[in-house]
Amino acid sequence: MGICAGKERKRHYPLLNICNPLFISTPQKPELLAPAKNLDVAIAAVDHGADAVYMGADRFGAREAAGNSLRDVGKALAYAHRFGVKLYLTLNTILYEHELAEARRLAVDACEMGCDALIVQDMAFLEMDLPPIALHASTQANNLTPQKVKFLQDVGFSRVVLARELSLAEVADMRAAAQEVELEAFVHGALCVSYSGQCYLSSYLTGRSANRGACAQPCRSAYSLIDGSGKTLVKGKRLLSLRDLNLTGHLLGLAQAGVCSFKVEGRLKDVGYVKNVVAHYRKAIDSAFAGQKKPSSGQTYLRFDPQPDKTFSRGFTAFFAAGAPQRMASINTPKSLGEQVGVIRSVGSGSIDVALSAAVSAGDGVCFFGKSGALHGASVNRVEGSRLFLQDLSGAAPGAPVFRSFDIAFQRQLAGRSAQRLVEVRMLLEATPESVRLTATDEDGISASLCLSRSNAAADSEANALSTVKEQLKKSGGSMFRVVRVDVAADKPYFYPISELNRWRRTALEQLEQKRLALYAVERRRIEKNDVPYPDLKLGFNGNVLNSYAKKFYERHGVADVSPAFEQKQPPGAAALMATRYCILRELGFCKQKKRVSALHEPLFLENNGYKLRLQFNCRTCEMTLYS
Repeated sequence: MGICAGKERKRHYPLLNICNPLFISTPQKPELLAPAKNLDVAIAAVDHGADAVYMGADRFGAREAAGNSLRDVGKALAYAHRFGVKLYLTLNTILYEHELAEARRLAVDACEMGCDALIVQDMAFLEMDLPPIALHASTQANNLTPQKVKFLQDVGFSRVVLARELSLAEVADMRAAAQEVELEAFVHGALCVSYSGQCYLSSYLTGRSANRGACAQPCRSAYSLIDGSGKTLVKGKRLLSLRDLNLTGHLLGLAQAGVCSFKVEGRLKDVGYVKNVVAHYRKAIDSAFAGQKKPSSGQTYLRFDPQPDKTFSRGFTAFFAAGAPQRMASINTPKSLGEQVGVIRSVGSGSIDVALSAAVSAGDGVCFFGKSGALHGASVNRVEGSRLFLQDLSGAAPGAPVFRSFDIAFQRQLAGRSAQRLVEVRMLLEATPESVRLTATDEDGISASLCLSRSNAAADSEANALSTVKEQLKKSGGSMFRVVRVDVAADKPYFYPISELNRWRRTALEQLEQKRLALYAVERRRIEKNDVPYPDLKLGFNGNVLNSYAKKFYERHGVADVSPAFEQKQPPGAAALMATRYCILRELGFCKQKKRVSALHEPLFLENNGYKLRLQFNCRTCEMTLYS
């Protein structure tokens, strides 16, 4: 037995031709990019329909708690590449001087292993002597303007991960300004209230730097809003805590604006969340872009109905996709609420009577806000009609909406094998008295053939023999393939033992899988240094320059004054700790532009645990800044 030279087509994975600046319809569906905090989640993301996965190495990722050994990264690569799924390694923290050599070694290792790209924030990587590997500019690089995106394109980045705050019109402006770089946009997950890479609140309050992957998330804490006279306008609310992003309804608009990769946030999320959300967007993309080919291979077969609000959700917002929304914060709690299932009608002894809009089961978790505004949660012990018997009735009051924060039946579905991804294959069996040749050809045109030099006994019944051959060769359980067609070409019917047919099929599919992995082509791109002018001549501490390589990069591109990063030297006086398009005044209905409040005694302050942060509002640009 051996491999015959079958027809094969080496698959090409283009790096820069996915996006069309003169968009009418994309040549293929936009990429679905999924997060993975570890190997198991990476495999689940692939199985549930991701076209690409991003995960961190054991150092220098913007999620310090989501690091992985290179061994696990290699396993994830092998699994993903069999399906034509890309893997991007995140090295998107800023680097201290003593970390530069180690970061370069990690980048070299990633290239040699076959990673498809590095996601980076620190411009030091563009000063290093790296092997040819594509670089993606992390959203932490503050990719907020057409000028910045054009600059990143011109210095050699293959892709720019856009700021989350952009509207569809602004995304189109990015594409018009930079027509040769891929644009990636977040479509789902947790939102940073600050422009990414521009938040120093965690560093200031706790010493834990967001730009070093160690954010303490002070934006999720409770604050009181105080005016200039000392009056408390709002007390103890999560005034900086945003809802979660959900752009399911804007996928076509994003693609028309020039986005070719839809990114799901969540490298700290568990496997159930990734399964559910990735499966949801796989279905949404396939529906919105029906008739167009995926950038990866295989069909995902789900064993559950994905529903994003059944895993972690603070409630959803489209953020600024269609302009500034009226409400985008979750000021009462930073915790997951889940789906609303009803409203409390009355409170009894050990139970609540609920006007239910969805079925609730024993073992579910529910929550509701009490009269004080605090969130209360409890497990459901049993259900009798519309009455829910709870372990704890604290805070329950008539009129309160009831949310299901834990759906036990749904979680059981996710806990098992909730999806299978299969590549379609055609089998061709050719037989003569002297030889048998079995060829397996997949949906991408890749083939593996087995040749056997042997004679075969004639079959007693042509119909039975043909039926047996097709039945056995169509079985593909346990493999990554789904045999959709079996053809037999023979000068006369032959008898084949079932055990032999099964062995041939297994061997052919195993060799086809190996061949797919061997033929996977990683695009390589070497950065050529140039002196394209940076949009600004001066960089403050928010340029996040923490090492000599990054400083050299900006100086080579014409920046005359480069300040050290906040993590290295905090500026004197009141520092801008956060800049954001989210406005507390607009969120609370105090917007000065809409004349809803005749007079505000400014300046306004946020207070929390003895810290006092001054707020400044720029109504012309509709931005808010927090100062120390």
